Amino acid sequence: QVRLVESGGGLVQAGGSLRLSCAASGGTVSTTSMGWFRQVPGKEREFVASISWNGAFTDYVDSVKRLFNISRDNALNMLYLQMDSLKPEDTAVYYCNLCYPSCAPSEYEYWGQGTQVTVSS
Repeated sequence: QVRLVESGGGLVQAGGSLRLSCAASGGTVSTTSMGWFRQVPGKEREFVASISWNGAFTDYVDSVKRLFNISRDNALNMLYLQMDSLKPEDTAVYYCNLCYPSCAPSEYEYWGQGTQVTVSS
């Protein structure tokens, strides 16, 4: 089974930037769409962004369009999320996962430990 390890989170002021990384091991993910998700306490995990296996297609939740950029490096089995102009409402634990056959968080039982992003106002 593929193991996913997220990193790169931290505390940043509103308007700042962070770059999240996701390392996949135990299998290749180079032929699979992948995505970023986030969760705040008391709320369901939500979709943030996805990218096709070859990087040709991306999708974002409306609230992060033109602010976040998802990318991948298949040679390294890595997934990234560049987050710019961060807002306090972006505060959450961020997770990566496969996004096939869908990007619905409920489709997946396995999740990594996530990485905490905290945006102060």
